[in-house]
Amino acid sequence: MLPDEDLLQTVTNLVEYPVVATGGFADKFLELPDEILITSMREHQKYFAVEDAQGRLRPNFVVVNNTRARDMALVAKGHERVLRARLEDAIFFFRNDCQASMDDWCRKLSGVLFQAKLGSVSAKVERVRRLAGFLASAAGLAPEARQRLDRAAQLCKADLVSQVVVEFPKLQGIMGRVYAGHAGEAPEVAAALEDHYRPTYSGGALPATPLGALLSVADKIDTICGCFSVGLLPTGASDPYALRRQAIGIVQILLDRELGISLQALVAAGLGAFDDPWRDETAARILAFFQDRMAYLLAEQGHAKDLVAAVTSVSIDQVPQVWRKVAALEALKTAPDFEPLAVAFKRAVNILRKARKEGLLSDQTTVQPALFEHDAEGRLLQACQGVRESVSGHLAQARFQEALRVLASLRQPVDAFFDGVMVMADEPRVRSNRLALLGQIAGLFEDIADFSRIAT
Repeated sequence: MLPDEDLLQTVTNLVEYPVVATGGFADKFLELPDEILITSMREHQKYFAVEDAQGRLRPNFVVVNNTRARDMALVAKGHERVLRARLEDAIFFFRNDCQASMDDWCRKLSGVLFQAKLGSVSAKVERVRRLAGFLASAAGLAPEARQRLDRAAQLCKADLVSQVVVEFPKLQGIMGRVYAGHAGEAPEVAAALEDHYRPTYSGGALPATPLGALLSVADKIDTICGCFSVGLLPTGASDPYALRRQAIGIVQILLDRELGISLQALVAAGLGAFDDPWRDETAARILAFFQDRMAYLLAEQGHAKDLVAAVTSVSIDQVPQVWRKVAALEALKTAPDFEPLAVAFKRAVNILRKARKEGLLSDQTTVQPALFEHDAEGRLLQACQGVRESVSGHLAQARFQEALRVLASLRQPVDAFFDGVMVMADEPRVRSNRLALLGQIAGLFEDIADFSRIAT
């Protein structure tokens, strides 16, 4: 019997006195793709499919009755008669679909509504094609792969008007793959049609192919940007368009594929298709939405919430880098220099914030050594200049753990500076110079995380 935990749970809740019977169906129905056979038995009749030792479906099924009958063979024949009618319909639909053209189906999508405020499915497909082109450029796809991605985007919703998917909606995407293969489309194109729906549920499988991954991101970001642009935002009580799941899916795909695609640019490209007079505000809301989803995922994976907040509050633009930064912070947090350094950075940030609030922070960004009054100022500037190039080099290569180790070497000159220097001096030029020095130190850290959010 083919394992099916969900169906087993359903049947367990349906019956009080389980009695198992077996039945069969004609070999001709094995012409149907396995997915149609399994769905016909599973969804309509709650039958379990049966496979042989090689994993091929057999023309048999297992059914769990709620009572024991005197003649179980007669019961099995009744089930066979009901299933035969279902499978006759399925094979009729499948054969008709195989005679149709997927391009003809695409033209029919103009009459299928995606959402009242967002137009037809055909309009969505054109938006997805444009976004797929943007992602192809961002991912550096070769010309042939770009063409196949565009073809997959063109066909990605075609199977929605097929007779099989109208009868079995759960087979959307799956039948797209089957029909594309039947029509002679490239294998990468066919696989992407199924892949672009993934993940279909929380914790579900991610797209298995590169083209499917990019097409999935294009489809999902279009739905998110479209819904946000017309005010269809998820609430605490409802999320009818599954925007949270789709945002998490995008994050997981970018992370799984190590795609260094700018999330900000992706959102801007997604919103470009919609006439939204408050586009900048909408983009900010979408990015905040993604920030919340990333924080949720990181916390679910066991990362400390203060470290997550420290990283995501600085930047979420490159998804894989967010995970690397959090991992780097966690590795450094066990070092003896970490907490004193974090405390010193917090102090620097608080001083800068207070000076900015009180209007004491000038536009001065360069530090003038001639205004130094203590040796600690010169030593801190020298240390800052000594590590800047190294830190920049590590950050450019996304070597965050190495960058943090270099920054940890600033602990001693930073401590000496705060121990021996009054930053908020009475003389304005000296004060501005010291604030500029603190600003340079803070800038080294802010490319990685906001250390002021880290619990010490």
